Amino acid sequence: MSVRMYQLTVDTHDLPSLARFWCAVLDWKVLFEDEEEIVIGADPSALPGMCFVPVPDAKTSKTRLHIDLAPDDQEAEVERIIGLGARRVDIGQGEVTWVVLADPEGNEFCVLSPKNSLLD
Repeated sequence: MSVRMYQLTVDTHDLPSLARFWCAVLDWKVLFEDEEEIVIGADPSALPGMCFVPVPDAKTSKTRLHIDLAPDDQEAEVERIIGLGARRVDIGQGEVTWVVLADPEGNEFCVLSPKNSLLD
């Protein structure tokens, strides 16, 4: 049996705004959009993608599943992503090599130091 990651689904209050934020962060595009979901990705055939779905409840605690981004230049990417609407957050990480940010709806994600493999 074989399986692969298809997409990451994100609960959100404002589908268009959050989808477009992540499109800008990842240099992806909107692939499908209606009032119940927005799917973004690099290309319709490039997996995985992200899907944004509406939820009525607010985020109430630290995100248990988060995205790690591996840039070529960590400092430059952190500043670029903050310029897109993210903010720095302290979740008790202390002194670490990554930067914790939150997207406009408060979902935490990390901007790592440059990586060449999953074992870096």
